Amino acid sequence: MPYDVRPIGPDDREAAWRLGSLAFGYHAEPMPEAYDAQPGRRAWGAYDGDGRLVGKAVDREQGHWFGGRVVPTAGVAGLAVAPELRGRGVARQLLTRLLAGARERGAVISTLFPTTAVPYRRAGWETVGALTYTAWPASVLASVRAGGDVALRPASAGDVPGIAALYRDVAQAGTGMMERSGPAFTADPERLLKAFDGLTVAVSPSGELIGYASWNRGRGYDPSSKVTVYDLVGMTADATSALLAMFGSWASVAPTVVMRLSTSDPARLLFPPGEARIESHEPWMLRVVDAPGAVAARGWPANLSGELDLDLVDDECPWNAGPYRLVLAGGEGRLEPGGSGHGVRLTARGLAAWYAGAASPDVLRRAGLLAGGDAGDRGPTGPGTDDLLLAATAGPPATLHDYF
Repeated sequence: MPYDVRPIGPDDREAAWRLGSLAFGYHAEPMPEAYDAQPGRRAWGAYDGDGRLVGKAVDREQGHWFGGRVVPTAGVAGLAVAPELRGRGVARQLLTRLLAGARERGAVISTLFPTTAVPYRRAGWETVGALTYTAWPASVLASVRAGGDVALRPASAGDVPGIAALYRDVAQAGTGMMERSGPAFTADPERLLKAFDGLTVAVSPSGELIGYASWNRGRGYDPSSKVTVYDLVGMTADATSALLAMFGSWASVAPTVVMRLSTSDPARLLFPPGEARIESHEPWMLRVVDAPGAVAARGWPANLSGELDLDLVDDECPWNAGPYRLVLAGGEGRLEPGGSGHGVRLTARGLAAWYAGAASPDVLRRAGLLAGGDAGDRGPTGPGTDDLLLAATAGPPATLHDYF
């Protein structure tokens, strides 16, 4: 049955809290005074014929780095449906309206962390990466020797802009990293300093900030004790080594160090793999909200030029569907309406995975998310369509260090 999907007003805040707290298991806690009043958040509700709130979801205004540029994003959070109505289309109607609203406000892609992938895949999202915490014996890090003349010290409020700049440099060079500015992030230095047990900076002999790490100590000093590292950013091998060696020094009282590192993080090249194990693994998903806008917003390889016809299939975002001409040149991209309509056919999930560089055209073909084109065969006229698609989004694997 159709539901009335509209923004949640002040009178329904308590009902939205009850719905979410029941779904996610914090129903014994009192509702915070600032619940759903944070800037940059748009809460959508699904109402039945009696005006009862039966579903809710939040669109977070945020950005992610792709190809060296920040792409305007709708971060979806807090999707909850009344237990009695699950599986009856409430979530799909909510998500479809949220996507339309996100497009209206300027978002061109959407990201989320799913509790289950099924409803999101049905609505066009696809898994493109994971936020992973990996545990290592602290003794492995204790084998790292800090090279060079790098000094470590606790961060002060004056270091916060420099810390933000270091993170931004790494995020800009990556794929999918969150842009830590805007309404979803605070600019208060004191709040950042208080968010962790430790915020340590690495400083060069000239006084330049060349690395930092944010971490929490955890409890106790028995074999189960650990230190958890949230960010570890070093702009030089010496800075990274100094930070790793500092965490290795905890071995006698915290035998395990858990770090949030991507699979391509340079820190992994500076210590032996040891007995690494996955502490937690949170997949995240992406969806293209506005196809022409998403292509124009991200950066593309500066030395890549080419054109091909695309035929996009998208039931939930019908404004994306239809024939296009993809044009890439000089680091810019355009998705122009038109084309032959007989080129590469991409589903919404296939478009999402390709956009994030999460799957090659060959893999997408074998999964049924891409069809048409020339399957990568090189002919007398040069590279084929799959070659162009593969080169366009090649790069670091999609990574996120922020849960939302």
